[in-house]
Amino acid sequence: MILAILQARMSSSRLPGKVMADVAGAPMIARQVERLRRARRIDRLVAATSDQSSDDPLADYCATLDLPVFRGSLDDVLGRFQGAAAAFGPPETIVRLTADCPLADWAVIDQVIETHLAGGFDYTNNVAPERTFPHGLDVEVMTADALDTAGREAEDPYEREHVTPFIYRHPERFRLGSVTSDAPAPDLRWTVDTPQDLDFVRYVYGELYAADPAFGSAAIRALPRNSSL
Repeated sequence: MILAILQARMSSSRLPGKVMADVAGAPMIARQVERLRRARRIDRLVAATSDQSSDDPLADYCATLDLPVFRGSLDDVLGRFQGAAAAFGPPETIVRLTADCPLADWAVIDQVIETHLAGGFDYTNNVAPERTFPHGLDVEVMTADALDTAGREAEDPYEREHVTPFIYRHPERFRLGSVTSDAPAPDLRWTVDTPQDLDFVRYVYGELYAADPAFGSAAIRALPRNSSL
């Protein structure tokens, strides 16, 4: 089984509550889940949030989306992923996604998964060693064994917080794969960390969503630059 885990929380330091910010009449996380559910290679999509009370509204809202939720440590996100994999698995393959990417491209997700499986890799991403995709289309795929090894052995707080560094910091132990774009655009920001990022996402949805809810990356790139963003 290929299990996709969507990492989400309300307590973002730069833009608190961003995952529930309105985008085209619905919370941002709903727009992202809508896009993620178009991925053909994901067998099950779940959310992983913290067990803090600040994330109660997020967990409650996920239930209205029929999106299963695992709740764990706020800071030990690696442990949270392990818990989600155990609760909703057992998976053979795990996809890590983050809930600040409402322009996620399901075709890119499928491409990274397919590369991972075809190459027999332990970990595959589309960010390193060279970023060619816009920020906000990031995908990480790993075997359940690689995640379990990281969960058992990682001690560095950075590795616990960011889930996968233990794996890609040990190329001597894990087979690492990567995917690059045929149309590199590493400077584009399609993620949401700031109010300006959110304004851009709202602009994109305002221009494209009503006519085509399944708009893709090519349509976003073709939009005229909005001078106010």
